[in-house]
Amino acid sequence: MAQKAKARRTVVIGMLGTTLDTGMGTQRWTRWRPTVALCQQEDLVVHRLELLHPPRAASIATGIQEDIAQVSPETEVRLTSLPIRDPWNLEETYGALLDHVRAHPFHPEEEDYLVHITTGTHIAQICMFLLVESRLIPGRLVQTSPGNAGKRSAAGTHAIIDLDLSNYDTLAARFRQQQREGLSFLKSGIDTHNAAFNRLIERIEQVAVQSRAPLLLTGPTGAGKSQLARRIYALKKARNQVAGPFVDLNCATLRGDGAMSTLFGHVKGSFTGAVGDRPGLMRQANGGVLFLDEIGELGADEQAMLLRALEDKRFLPVGADKEVESDFQLIAGTNRDLQLDVERGRFREDLLARINLWTFRLPALRERPEDIAPNLLFELDQASQALGTRVTMSKDAQEHFLRFATSPEGRWNGNFRDLNAAVLRMSTLAAGGRMTREVVDEELERLRAQWRPAGALASGAEDVLAEVLGPVRAAELDRFDRVQLADVVGVCRSARSLSDAGRTLFAQSRAQKKSVNDADRLRKYLARFGLSWADVSGRGTADAE
Repeated sequence: MAQKAKARRTVVIGMLGTTLDTGMGTQRWTRWRPTVALCQQEDLVVHRLELLHPPRAASIATGIQEDIAQVSPETEVRLTSLPIRDPWNLEETYGALLDHVRAHPFHPEEEDYLVHITTGTHIAQICMFLLVESRLIPGRLVQTSPGNAGKRSAAGTHAIIDLDLSNYDTLAARFRQQQREGLSFLKSGIDTHNAAFNRLIERIEQVAVQSRAPLLLTGPTGAGKSQLARRIYALKKARNQVAGPFVDLNCATLRGDGAMSTLFGHVKGSFTGAVGDRPGLMRQANGGVLFLDEIGELGADEQAMLLRALEDKRFLPVGADKEVESDFQLIAGTNRDLQLDVERGRFREDLLARINLWTFRLPALRERPEDIAPNLLFELDQASQALGTRVTMSKDAQEHFLRFATSPEGRWNGNFRDLNAAVLRMSTLAAGGRMTREVVDEELERLRAQWRPAGALASGAEDVLAEVLGPVRAAELDRFDRVQLADVVGVCRSARSLSDAGRTLFAQSRAQKKSVNDADRLRKYLARFGLSWADVSGRGTADAE
């Protein structure tokens, strides 16, 4: 049976008011003291008060703690001294509060957080605004006010409010700095230069910290979807957006009956081999993030149950007769066209509608040639850590590699997986940790062989193109043109003349024409590439006809 949900606790974080909160003797009970009054509200039970104070106000804070124990015994008061010498200094105050918040163990799945913004200097109050608005504190604001004049009760009133900080232009710059830190984090600290990619990451950062809706990451294999999903989770974790774990699964690895059990779990005895209960990945992801890579590989039954789990946050494990609950954020990845899969009946239209509220396409590495250089340096650092030794590239070796990597010859079919593997291989072969041009040349030959197309080009035709066009021009051709031109060159080399080659190449279409000039058609086709019959046949122009 599902366990009964625990009652949520209310936790207030506030700064001591060294003027408003003070009071001596019995007269203090007739004064409105905001921090004490907050714990006297009839319709607000404060289970724990995190009372922050400067070091010199420790005695005042202790007095407030004792008074709250009298009026609200159910409230636990925790005192924390912050290293603030000048509470009117913005940099010092914000820095002390930021350090405290980053080290604070928030549990948003169990506790509701309120930030008391009535006490403290205006600087401290503004800093509290910033921490809540940037979601470093996962809570809301609460403000207290004194009661009517002449009324003996000092409890006053309170209001839980949202504040518009749009007018605080100077302080809003701190939000932009926080955003820049988030962008750098999502990019693993890599200083990327591609404008479109940077805009993409900026939008992902904005959505990631503001929304718990599903995210769909598309793009070719190796473009970095898995790594980005992990970075999104880590960013949300740092901003106290999630408390649960990061759980990931490549759906292409799911096969047969085990697919349902892996995702949704099962109960003991539900099928042969089920010797015990299994929670399943969706329950493990409760309170956290579930990343389903290659989501287009899910079967029809798994798609239906996933849709139910997303909409109702509950599902039925295999063999169970009672549903279980799990509240997670889904990040899905795919290199397929899911809309096309919907049209072909391979993917549920309603599931796609549910998961593509936020869809972001990661570009292929070859679409970002200006980002290869910073990613090369990043991969060098990664390789150094993997090998346990510092690996560097000589300037000549680095420039030589980048010329190849950013040219049309650098296809990067596997995207970052290819780059990672290439750098790791070169680093392994770098004698004394210094990578030379010779090591780079060896790797470039390996990459050329790895990327050589299949079919006609794999049988040596690419070498033929390099011979007639030159390697640079041949590498600049689209694959379509390479395949077609290679076949044309092959026919020309085996033909007796230009006309003979034309008759072979245009055998079908020439039968439908009243007037044919196959030689002229072939000559014009070759001219598109700056070639002549003599260039491709290896014979003189006398053989043209």
